[in-house]
Amino acid sequence: MRAFGPVPSRRLGHSLGINNIPPKACTYSCVYCQIGKTLKVRSQRQAFYRIDDLIAEVKAKVNQLGKSETKIDYLSFVPDGEPTLDINLGKYIDLLRPLDIKIAVITNGSLLNRKDVRKDLEKVDLVSLKIDAISRQTWLRTNRPHNSLDLKTILKGMLEFAQGFTGEIITETMLIKEMNDSYQEIKNIAKFLPLLKPARSYISIPTRPTAVKEILPASSEVLNMAYQLFKENLSNIEYLIGPGGNEFGFSGNIEEDLLAITSVHPMREEAVREYLKKAGADWSLITNLIRRGSLIELEYQGKNFYLRKLPGND
Repeated sequence: MRAFGPVPSRRLGHSLGINNIPPKACTYSCVYCQIGKTLKVRSQRQAFYRIDDLIAEVKAKVNQLGKSETKIDYLSFVPDGEPTLDINLGKYIDLLRPLDIKIAVITNGSLLNRKDVRKDLEKVDLVSLKIDAISRQTWLRTNRPHNSLDLKTILKGMLEFAQGFTGEIITETMLIKEMNDSYQEIKNIAKFLPLLKPARSYISIPTRPTAVKEILPASSEVLNMAYQLFKENLSNIEYLIGPGGNEFGFSGNIEEDLLAITSVHPMREEAVREYLKKAGADWSLITNLIRRGSLIELEYQGKNFYLRKLPGND
């Protein structure tokens, strides 16, 4: 499914996800990615799906949820990779506008040096930008970008986009232990972010299984330091260090919905149990999905998570 949820987003409320990128086409292969390693890191835009097919699927999902009076705050492009790699992104946005629902794009910003990408993103209501590093070596170590990309060019593209964007920008910085959690790196990020004039800036840590197994979140001491450094330069800062909510919407096909959600948003065991209860299903559905190889169970920091089995997932 290329339309999933609504998912309880910590940034966007009830977000109906749009998966416009197949697993896992991305410009980065971040060590902390929750949907696994990037199988082929790339930087050139291309078409991935038929425009009419994706739009029809999103509209059908919106109509279905409307009948059940399920709230949708945003249509969010938050796919199995980097959404701006899709050369049809701007066309999707234009065709979804008549639904009269706010549109958001969650991007790593790596292609914002391109005019066509900036033009596409200027059409939406909210853009979330990832800034995990300002120094090149830290960026290479943490985000593992395509070898054609240049950090200075990316940051310049973000600034150029922010200057002309009339919607809302939010930023997210993921802090990883012994990777990008030094005082100087965080201070440099805190100095850069105000130039984007973000409505909100989030400090986050991994709360779900990561692409590289030995990755650990930054310490409580570092999180506090980061908050204080951000506070010197920004007015609206929040932590994204909790596991998120459990209020996932469903359309009636519990198996299809679960696989759609867990392809981009691993679910904690308690969230799955609540979801099953809401749908009138029992745990045997999960057991069968695992047995069939459609779903995998992962453990992270003492918690069980469930993730759709994608190419490259162990």
